[in-house]
Amino acid sequence: MDGSGAESTPAATDGSRGGERRRRTFGMEEELLLVSPETGEPVPLAAGLLEGYKRPAGPGGGPVLTAEFQQEMIEVVTPPHATMATLEADIILGRAMADAEARRVGVRAAALGTSPLPTDPHPVQLRRFIAMTEEYGLTAREQLTCGCHIHVAVDSDDEGVAVLDRIRTWLPVLSTLSANSPFWHGQDSGYASYRAQVWSRWPSAGPLDILGSPEAYHQLVHDMVSTGVLLDEGMVYFDARLSRHYPTVEIRIADVCLRPRNAVLLAGIARGLVETAAREWRAGVPPVAVPTELVRLATWKASRWGLRGELLDPLTLQPAPALAVVNVLLDHIREALEDMGDLGRVEELVDDVLAVGTGASRQLEVLHRAGELEAVVADAADCTVWVPAE
Repeated sequence: MDGSGAESTPAATDGSRGGERRRRTFGMEEELLLVSPETGEPVPLAAGLLEGYKRPAGPGGGPVLTAEFQQEMIEVVTPPHATMATLEADIILGRAMADAEARRVGVRAAALGTSPLPTDPHPVQLRRFIAMTEEYGLTAREQLTCGCHIHVAVDSDDEGVAVLDRIRTWLPVLSTLSANSPFWHGQDSGYASYRAQVWSRWPSAGPLDILGSPEAYHQLVHDMVSTGVLLDEGMVYFDARLSRHYPTVEIRIADVCLRPRNAVLLAGIARGLVETAAREWRAGVPPVAVPTELVRLATWKASRWGLRGELLDPLTLQPAPALAVVNVLLDHIREALEDMGDLGRVEELVDDVLAVGTGASRQLEVLHRAGELEAVVADAADCTVWVPAE
């Protein structure tokens, strides 16, 4: 969501310009469910949790917790980081902090894209959220979904829009790698990421056309808001957009990841995509002119199958095995990853998710083994803060 009063993750490029190893800073926002440890059901306790929460003092003082659209969820926001290692430390810390605060009020924090169990969520009682619930009906009332938003620094709106034009065909692969929402209202949806289907109900959600300039981007946003269909600019829910508050591209397509390691992988890939796109723009390489309708089909395919089936190859938009598509993505960003010192870690984390599976596959395996959705939620709460011994 957007506009809850939470601070988006600021980011800026670091000071080492001109060198091959210059790193763009990046940060992350992760939405987490608050769930009952007894029943597994989402519990509307965000207000009570945040009331007793003491925010870290000073700028850049580590991850912070904020409210979100529904009272059954909270958001963990990291400050910007220059390295994957320091971002990973804050992702782990932020999740541990969220779960500790949740336990304080008798619940758990769980990184689940959707609730496995049926639920009737309760919007936070802010004027904007009340207006959204009245305006959008069931779409808003059922909108208890948890995503992951990655902010990557850009030098200007010119660079930012150039990046948006060039990463659009690659974003469905991030949906694939993050897929963590197979259940909806107590049923197996048949999708690896059913959150993507629920999120697509919003009138502004989905992939962007190629726009070519900041002027075209800002005109599109202005025209969308001026229709009155959207309440405000915060409801421009593109898969990736320019941040309204900071000099970043905000990539919004992913489910919240079940395990911290998966979240770190997404962040590393996202920064590699942004850096690769910016280099292409500076070199005069035009964006690939793929119709938005085909990008939307690729997103649907990623949502349906995750890593379990065929995806659409971002270069050819033809069906290909998921493993092959992930390798195409890695080849595309390999040079940028190597220059930033991230290649080894990203490859390690890719191997891990290919071996262990996504959050969606884990949830389905636990259901098959335990036979009840309550066990799926309990396992997810443990996975949310689980860090393997190195």
